[in-house]
Amino acid sequence: MSSSARGRRVLLVSPVFHGYWRAVRDALEARGHTVVVHCYDAPANLRQLVRNKVAHELPGRAAARSAQRAICDSAVTALRESRADALLVIKADLLGERWWQAVAEARVPTVLWLYDELTRMDYSLETLREIGPIVSYSPRDVARLRAEGIAATYLPDGFDSLAEFVARPTGAATFVGARYPGRERLMRRLAAAGIPVKAYGREWSRRPWDIVRTRRFASPGIPAGPDLPRNDYYGVMAGSLAALNIHGDDHDGFTMRTFEAPGVGGLHLVDRPDVDRYYDVGTETLVFTSPEELVDHVARAQREPQWAGAIREAGRARTLAEHTLVHRMGTVEAQWH
Repeated sequence: MSSSARGRRVLLVSPVFHGYWRAVRDALEARGHTVVVHCYDAPANLRQLVRNKVAHELPGRAAARSAQRAICDSAVTALRESRADALLVIKADLLGERWWQAVAEARVPTVLWLYDELTRMDYSLETLREIGPIVSYSPRDVARLRAEGIAATYLPDGFDSLAEFVARPTGAATFVGARYPGRERLMRRLAAAGIPVKAYGREWSRRPWDIVRTRRFASPGIPAGPDLPRNDYYGVMAGSLAALNIHGDDHDGFTMRTFEAPGVGGLHLVDRPDVDRYYDVGTETLVFTSPEELVDHVARAQREPQWAGAIREAGRARTLAEHTLVHRMGTVEAQWH
């Protein structure tokens, strides 16, 4: 086993989740590692697609337990065949105790990366205590884990600076993400003020298949598009009048959009004043704390494109200097003791 954090053979075990595994793989490779990837919920065929859906959506039932065993078996096989000397596991609560037993037996330096709050994952404190170093995007969860004597480090999300994209000018304020009531209200408020808007995601989409699979039969009342590949929504944010970042009420970590929107050169508007730990508010990103303030910011961007352009440039420069996934992987390397 190499004693250096650089130049390792890394097994990356990740959910498919919008293809972020590619971004993490590329960031690790940019830091000099060789990376083998296992996406534990990636279906190879229709049968596996159904199996994974059952495991996710029917926890505790016999069919779900069977599906979970199959998913775990595949991950354990990938671990044994990888010949890895370091392991980065993302989320992975679906894999269960037998997976973590196999990891312990492999005696490979391991980091578990949690990009979601613990309340939305199926982990016990006992399991987390046995796993080893944990990095999380949630400051609240890091504090809780440390209070329990569990090794945990704060690791914010970041921007995939290695992704290629082409700006897609729209002239609209855009939002990319899940359709929550608060987000819908804000988008409608902008539209009512005469500002062009567009939301993207399968829950917003009016495509017939998206309507059927999400059961979102009521229109959001604003222009909407479907799910986009990550490179495409990078282009949308870069070409938007403003790229909106609206967090859910129970999120204390900052989403990927916090770094992606300014990273692609978008005019980033976020609903979290504490973003000032990463960006200078007013010159590198904009914060809104009310619908009225959001309307005022976007209306000014329409009137003063040079003002908006200066914020775009400064936000992109700050992101590339400090907040890429290549930077974030340095924190992961430090945990591979």
